[in-house]
Amino acid sequence: MKKILVVDDSALMRRVISDIINKDKQLETSDYAADGLQALHILESGKHFDVIVLDIHMPNMDGLEFLRVLNQKGIRQKVVIVSTLAKEGAKETLEALELGAFDFITKPDKLAEVKGVSFNRTLIQMLYAACDLDISQISLPSQEEEKKGRTYKPVNYGIRRSVWRATSQDMLLQADRNLHSKAPLGSGTKKLVALACSTGGPKSLQQVIPFLPANLDAAVLLVQHMPAGFTESLGKRLDELSKIHVKEAESGEQIQKGTVYIARGGSQMRLIEKGKDAHCIALSEEPPRNGLRPCADIMYESLMESSFDEITCVVMTGMGADGTRGILQLEKTNKIYVIAQDEASCIVYGMPKMIAEAGAVDEVQSLKNIADAITKHVGVQ
Repeated sequence: MKKILVVDDSALMRRVISDIINKDKQLETSDYAADGLQALHILESGKHFDVIVLDIHMPNMDGLEFLRVLNQKGIRQKVVIVSTLAKEGAKETLEALELGAFDFITKPDKLAEVKGVSFNRTLIQMLYAACDLDISQISLPSQEEEKKGRTYKPVNYGIRRSVWRATSQDMLLQADRNLHSKAPLGSGTKKLVALACSTGGPKSLQQVIPFLPANLDAAVLLVQHMPAGFTESLGKRLDELSKIHVKEAESGEQIQKGTVYIARGGSQMRLIEKGKDAHCIALSEEPPRNGLRPCADIMYESLMESSFDEITCVVMTGMGADGTRGILQLEKTNKIYVIAQDEASCIVYGMPKMIAEAGAVDEVQSLKNIADAITKHVGVQ
C-alpha cells in the first residue's frame, strides 16, 4: 500500500482528496497537514511517504517555500502539485516544477467538479505514475461509463484505422485570412519538428528547448499536456531560457523557422497547409480525445500528406500512449524520422515506450542529448 501525505489549508479539500485516494486499493492517506510547516514537522519526525499532494497557496509556509526547504535539507520526496486553473497561478506552478515537483494537476473551482469522475481519475492516474504503479490496473470508470453503468475497461492503445481529417470552416477561413496578411515562408522550408510530452514534460523541456539553436532549419510544434492558462507561462519561461524563440501558438499564425509553437492548453492544435510554402496553425475547442486537450495524435494526424520533405517526430516523458497512433498514421503518408527519449531519463516511461514498442523509433536518446539529436538531423539555416 502506497502512503500519501495530503497538504492543503482547506479542511474540506483535505477530506475530499483523502476520500478519493482511500477508495483506491493501492493507495492510502494516513497523514494530513494544513500548511508546509506542519508537513515539514511530519517529515522530520521520521515519516516517509511515497507521494505528497501539495497545495501552493497556504499560510505559514506555502508550497513553494516547502519545496525549497526540502531541497535545502536534502529531503527526497515525490510531490504532486494540486493547483487551480487561475492563470495567475501558472507561474508559481511552473516554479514548483523547477524546484523538483513531480508534476501538477488542476484543482477545479467547484466542489462538485472536485468530486467528479474527471478529477478523481486524473488524481489517481498521477499518483499511480508517481508511485510507479501500473496505470492499467486503475478501476475508476470513465464519465460515459459511469453514466451508462458499464464496467471500466483499460484504454486500448491499438492503431486507429480511421483518421479525423475534417477541419471546421471557421478554422480554415481564419487561417486563410492570416495567410494573406503575412509574408509567406521561403521556398526552402521543407522540414518540421513535432514534439509530444506529458508528465514530467515542463521540467524536462528545460533540458531540450534552451539547447536548440536560434537558426534551427525548421519550425517546432510542441504538444505538452497542460490545461488552459498554463501554456502561455510555460512558453514565456522557455523563451527566457532559450536562444530559439518560444511562444504559445495562436490560431491562424504562419509558422516560421527557428520558432517553437506550444499548443494552447485546453485546445486542439493542427497545422493547415495552403500551398507548399504556407503553413498555418489552427486551434479548436473540440472535445478532448482520450481525455486529452491538447492531444498529440491530433497534431500528428494533421500533418498527413503535407508537403514537408521530412517531419522529425520527438516523443518524450509522459503517461499513456498519446502520439503513437498519430505517428503511425503519419508514417503511411509522409517521410518521418522518430526520436524517442530513453527509459532511464524519463520521469514516466509511457509515451516513449509505446512508440518504441510499435517499432516506429529511429533513434533513442537520453534527455540531455535530445536537443543535439534534433539539431544534427534537422540542421541550421
